[in-house]
Amino acid sequence: MSQFDNVSVIKKANVYFDGKVSSRTVVFADGSTKTLGFMQAGEFEFATSKKELMELNGGQWSVLLPGESEWQTMQAGESFNVDADVTFQVKVTDFADYCCSYT
Repeated sequence: MSQFDNVSVIKKANVYFDGKVSSRTVVFADGSTKTLGFMQAGEFEFATSKKELMELNGGQWSVLLPGESEWQTMQAGESFNVDADVTFQVKVTDFADYCCSYT
């Protein structure tokens, strides 16, 4: 899906890692949320509180998922799922434009 219709957007940005990662929260009519974000080059560790679907819209990243020992490099159009209450790592060499859906 390239567009979300009939949503509300939280005006205040979510800013992490000294501004290298930022996102905006999108709220749907049914109360579900997604974040639309952008990562600059760097290495980041994220902790989840809900299950997440991470979709890469542009750029490239490498991810180290919980329980894995090998990094996976992903291009625009690829995605991965992460369980609740875990941590995962992301390496970005240029930029990553992403959408995170909370399930």
